[in-house]
Amino acid sequence: MKSYCDTCAIRNRSICAGLKDDEISLLNAIGRRRRLKAGERLLWEGDEAVLVANVIEGVLKLSTQTADGKEQILGLAHSSDFLGRPFGKTTPYGVEALTDAYVCVFQRADFDRVAREHAGLEHKLLERTLGELDRTRRWMLLLGRMNAEQKLANFLLEMSDRRANAGSTGEPGDGIWALPLSRQQIADVLGLTIETVSRQFTRMKKDGLIDLPSRREVAILDRRALEYLAA
Repeated sequence: MKSYCDTCAIRNRSICAGLKDDEISLLNAIGRRRRLKAGERLLWEGDEAVLVANVIEGVLKLSTQTADGKEQILGLAHSSDFLGRPFGKTTPYGVEALTDAYVCVFQRADFDRVAREHAGLEHKLLERTLGELDRTRRWMLLLGRMNAEQKLANFLLEMSDRRANAGSTGEPGDGIWALPLSRQQIADVLGLTIETVSRQFTRMKKDGLIDLPSRREVAILDRRALEYLAA
């Protein structure tokens, strides 16, 4: 009987990439597929760390609550990203689907056991952790040192690249694609006001860098110019 893993679209890009057949079989035995509707939560901040998951399709947001009760978006998870805290007691952030999503879910205790017994999986976890650390450091630089137009340009380029890496057709920047975040959410992520974000979108469209078919759709028309602006 074929396993889910045999036909998994992200097997060669996710934490499972490069694992031996017996390790893949073990993960298949403890994993299950789950579909999420946009707005549905997968993990709750501060709860017992019960689940970890691979994102197969869709975009999810990672968020925390500030001291005054406001939501702060920490990042976005795309296809092939890993969610949750292996070897941890509590979940450090909430996870909610921004679009309809498809995930491969593991009970955290089962996943921890397999990871401890198989060095290949532990190595993949370490690689992912270091990659996330590098991305977080770049994001701190973006928020702390760049102006508004640089922040938005970097955000759009990263979204386009992640979309392409997730297996969407076309090259990065080609075609019209949907923004998973509202203007207010983009402003919160970038540390800007919604008015500033809207002005930057309007300016980029006027300058021919992007097109905005609707409020939640974007197309990058001049990628080189956008990259120059981002730098």
